[in-house]
Amino acid sequence: MSLLKIDNLSLSIHGVPILERVSMSLAPGRILGVIGESGSGKSITAFSVLQLLPNGTECSGDIVLNGKDILGLTEKELCALRGREVGMVFQEPMTALNPLKTIGAQVAETILIHEKVSRAEAMARAAEALHRAELPQDRFPLSRYPHELSGGQRQRVVIAMAIALKPRLLIADEPTTALDVTTQAQILDLLKRLVAEDGMGLMLISHDLAVVADLADDLVIMKDGEVVESGPADELFAHMQHPYSKALLEASGHVPERASEPVEVPLLEVKEVVRDYVGHTHGWWGKTTHFRAVDKVSFTIRKGESLGLVGESGCGKSTLTRAILGLEEVQSGEILFDGLPVFTHHHANIAVRRRMHVVFQDPYGSFNPRWKVDRLVTEPFHLLETPPRGKERDLAIAEALESVGLKPSDADKYIHEFSGGQRQRIAIARALIIKPDLIILDEAVSALDVSVRAQVLDLLADLSGRFGLTYLFISHDLSVVRSITDRVLVMKAGQIVEEGPTGDVFDHPSHPYTKQLVAAAPVLPADAA
Repeated sequence: MSLLKIDNLSLSIHGVPILERVSMSLAPGRILGVIGESGSGKSITAFSVLQLLPNGTECSGDIVLNGKDILGLTEKELCALRGREVGMVFQEPMTALNPLKTIGAQVAETILIHEKVSRAEAMARAAEALHRAELPQDRFPLSRYPHELSGGQRQRVVIAMAIALKPRLLIADEPTTALDVTTQAQILDLLKRLVAEDGMGLMLISHDLAVVADLADDLVIMKDGEVVESGPADELFAHMQHPYSKALLEASGHVPERASEPVEVPLLEVKEVVRDYVGHTHGWWGKTTHFRAVDKVSFTIRKGESLGLVGESGCGKSTLTRAILGLEEVQSGEILFDGLPVFTHHHANIAVRRRMHVVFQDPYGSFNPRWKVDRLVTEPFHLLETPPRGKERDLAIAEALESVGLKPSDADKYIHEFSGGQRQRIAIARALIIKPDLIILDEAVSALDVSVRAQVLDLLADLSGRFGLTYLFISHDLSVVRSITDRVLVMKAGQIVEEGPTGDVFDHPSHPYTKQLVAAAPVLPADAA
């Protein structure tokens, strides 16, 4: 018996076809993985179940939820269904949560909307839902606000809101994309447990086959608004038929070819670096506490080397990155770049700063949307004593764009005119334009589709060979770090707990924390076709 049955669903927005004859079904107590890249139609299919669609949308076909024809319901009936019979977990919890309301009030709000109960009872049930989402009240009071929680904890609040009324169907849209590997594993285990306890159906949307490989009972693979392949997960992994499915599988485990070899010459030396932050003061005359974000960290990056840095959110990776870039001065220790100090007289050394650049996780957020690409990629020119002008500037822009596989004519476009992968290429072009020796990649591919991620990794490997670049690659995705780095550092609570050649560290971890990271990383089935 199907809990959810979608049959021949076609959807258009203002006459533009988005979905074409999409069919899938989900039984109670089972997990359906809906896989596809950005623009494949997986999210709009999920939103169709809730009828959370933009104006101008036209649907045909059938969506039947527990015997109810969704397309035949009125808005009032849909409002009664959303939250009670269908729960939704979104990708970005900070966007889904109200920053001005406590977590208890937000979970209780779901209950108060659908049931005539007192606020006290709603808060008691909210506490129960949060406890089920592994946020017990003794450690996470209902009075906390979203900004007081980590990313994984905020996602648990969203899950608590979605399951507060024990819905028959739970939809999770990329619920772990921005989370580190151990938190991701915990959230996926939590969802699996809730499905088993409540007997509900889970529609899990993801762009990564490895994420759902060990979780989903059934899979649907979508491309360009159509279902290209579907079936039981174990059978589909063992006998993939469609070229697109095979391409996704290959991209998930893609290893770029790297031609360059590092030389035994240190480029960046981090020596016993300590970075503290001022904490709370207890009482009027109490002692001020300090939080140590980076605790006596030492390592070296050789010229032409690609070094990985992995660890959970809050371990100190970002603080260490800012210190290397000269954006934060350390309390003790020393950071040398090619023998020169990053800081001189309490100020960043500009001569050093112009020889390194950073590529961020969210390229769109790191660009000014009002500027055209030519101005965006030339932002680093402010670091140069005599920045190029006129034809020399135009030539530098053209060379930077061509080096990342874009056209010189793209310089006259705005950033919103590009796809996610193209935006990241522009971010890399911005990093290359002043010809740096070191590029720091801070989660630079974590938000990309697997095929786009493979293309960007190939690009980085190619650029390293052509220009002799050195990379510091920060990521929570161990498969990416394994594919692109020579050595890896494992960071926990501000300290480097393990380091060595990437393959050796991941295949034979010695520190318990590294073992935990490796065990939590999603992997594809060994017999995947």
